[in-house]
Amino acid sequence: MNKNFLTGIVGIIICGGLHAAEHGTEKEAEDLVAKTIAQMKAEGQDKVLTQINSRAAGTELKDLFVFVYDYGGTMLAMGPNKKMVGKNLIDMKDVDGTPLAKGMIDMVKAKGKGWYGPYKFSNPQTSSYEYKKAYCQQAVGETLACVGVYLGDKRPK
Repeated sequence: MNKNFLTGIVGIIICGGLHAAEHGTEKEAEDLVAKTIAQMKAEGQDKVLTQINSRAAGTELKDLFVFVYDYGGTMLAMGPNKKMVGKNLIDMKDVDGTPLAKGMIDMVKAKGKGWYGPYKFSNPQTSSYEYKKAYCQQAVGETLACVGVYLGDKRPK
């Protein structure tokens, strides 16, 4: 086998593995939420929800993605899983029984913004359940915008 070809294949495997393992940070999550809310206020909420649902540039970063709920628990936007959009998820819990939408909504109603979790959620990059926490903030009207940070498969302390 050609040595250059083999070196190229090994390089692709290594770089691909590094990219898949690249996690977004808490700061990046907070910044993505702030950017999303600023865009909603400047460009209109409907336009930004459409951008998120179509996975437009700027709505995702590394393994971070924006999702938006209304206060009733209906998912308004979630790029990686469009099947969730339009569904009322107020009673949805993770595999361990931790409330998802309701917990995030209650926190935002009480504090305006903050970190919610940990909870378990499917990571679209790995197709496995991992611990996650989400930064959520009051958006436009009775909505909240969130971005979750994956924490791995071991429960954080």
